[in-house]
Amino acid sequence: MNHSEIKIRWKAVFLQQCLLLLTYLAIALEAVPIDIDKTKVKAEEQVENAKIDNPDTGLYYDVYLRQVIDVLETDKHFREKLQTADIEAIKSGKLSKELDLVSHHVRTRLDELKRQEVARLRMLIKAKIDSFQDSGIDHQFLLKQFEHLNHDNPHTFEAKDLDMLIKAATSDLENYDKTRHEEFKKYEMMKEHERREYLKTLDEEKRRQEEAKYEELKKKHSNHPKVNHPGSKDQLKEVWEEADGLDPNDFDPKTFFKLHDVNNDHFLDEQELEALFTKELEKVYDPKNEEDDMVEMEEERLRMREHVMNEVDINKDRLVTLEEFLRATEKKEFLEPESWETLDQQQVFTEDDLKEFESHISQQEDELNKQALELQKRKEELQRQHDHLQAQRQELQQAVQQMEQKKLQQGHPPSGPGGELKFQPPASQPVGNVQNHPAGGSQPLPPGSIPVQETAAGSDHVQSHP
Repeated sequence: MNHSEIKIRWKAVFLQQCLLLLTYLAIALEAVPIDIDKTKVKAEEQVENAKIDNPDTGLYYDVYLRQVIDVLETDKHFREKLQTADIEAIKSGKLSKELDLVSHHVRTRLDELKRQEVARLRMLIKAKIDSFQDSGIDHQFLLKQFEHLNHDNPHTFEAKDLDMLIKAATSDLENYDKTRHEEFKKYEMMKEHERREYLKTLDEEKRRQEEAKYEELKKKHSNHPKVNHPGSKDQLKEVWEEADGLDPNDFDPKTFFKLHDVNNDHFLDEQELEALFTKELEKVYDPKNEEDDMVEMEEERLRMREHVMNEVDINKDRLVTLEEFLRATEKKEFLEPESWETLDQQQVFTEDDLKEFESHISQQEDELNKQALELQKRKEELQRQHDHLQAQRQELQQAVQQMEQKKLQQGHPPSGPGGELKFQPPASQPVGNVQNHPAGGSQPLPPGSIPVQETAAGSDHVQSHP
């Protein structure tokens, strides 16, 4: 079964396939070369000096983490310190002090990266605040919740920033397995909760039928071939024979390590280890079967990887070196392992856990119902305000129309909203045959016309001419 055929992929798979920051830094260390019998191994040649893409850490600051590492590796002095530093020196923060000795252009680039990261976090906070329509929030205070950089100095990248970045990545990734177990437990409880809620909607006969079907599917799922203990000789030999197509009698740990170091970086990382368990998982899970849950299959894969890492990864850097791998093959557990219990053989949660979970769900539902009721009340209030404004608008329009009608009835010209005339009234007609012209007008008088002048007393005088 190929991974591309899996329709349901739990997001924990992507998050778990990550590397610790300190493993990125340790990647420069040399590993022991391995001789391979080319007559038996049909592996494709790796391109020398090819760029190796590190897997996504799954951290919310993954891009910033990668960019800082890439810039630091361009400094010759810092890179030399990386090659001689051990894991504990990196974890303790001793390596961070070397930042003071890097070149000016590297520090300038790191300053720029930090300012970009601070701006990104501020934008995320603002978007979150705006979504709740809050105001008066201290963004600088909220920024301090992000522990992967120093917020007291948002403009320059200092040794404290590198130290905080290393410690934050270390803590986040080391605690991820515990968080993932809790998330899977919630998934299983929600599935059982929904099943029981569905049963409550059925009558007695249909409920018995559903219960019988459920027990039948559980029994069918548990009826699978024996699963080899992850990381044991039997499990690795099965991969050697069925996946690699090699003679099981010629099994060689060194050659096996080289074959499955896919990116040729001299380590088996978490992603490469998880690929080794596909054959075992195919014994238990099939996406075509109704009784097989693909989310559970991925959880099974991650638990296998976690178990092997705990057994083999001596320095806890989340990478397996050739030395660690060979040392594990010498242990008694490698040759005579205990039987492996699959998830269907384990109790993921208790009845008390389920009751507590359902109580929490009930509280959440009550809170959501209260919020929905409040939103409905606000909607109704807004609708009432809208209707009231509409009524006022209609009353105002009716009043304006009535005023216009009265003006027309009284012989007044209609006016605009500001009281201005919509058109000018016609000029007054002159009395008799006398036409009035404005004083100083340029229009000539008709022949024989006598101009009329107004005296101070208001009487008209006609002047005769000889």
